[in-house]
Amino acid sequence: MSSKKLNFYPLEFKESAVKLVIESGRPVAQIAKELGIPVNTLHTWIGKNSKSKESHMIISTHHFDEIKQLRKELVRVTQERDLLKKAAAYFAKESQ
Repeated sequence: MSSKKLNFYPLEFKESAVKLVIESGRPVAQIAKELGIPVNTLHTWIGKNSKSKESHMIISTHHFDEIKQLRKELVRVTQERDLLKKAAAYFAKESQ
């Protein structure tokens, strides 16, 4: 019966390990060995990091599209308001 020790790594350690892999260009196995962690664990962290970046990009794209649509709507509403102001001023002069 083997007793496996569960290791809990701080978030900062995980992030710096993933950053090291991405920026160094060295093999994941080599970096995992240097850090004293299992290769599969480091691969898991890298996978989770890439998924969070993808979801962040999707959210950012969604927000960008929404901002673009809202700016168009703001321009239209501003033009309508200005037109109504001019019309109100015109009819106010005419009624006097």
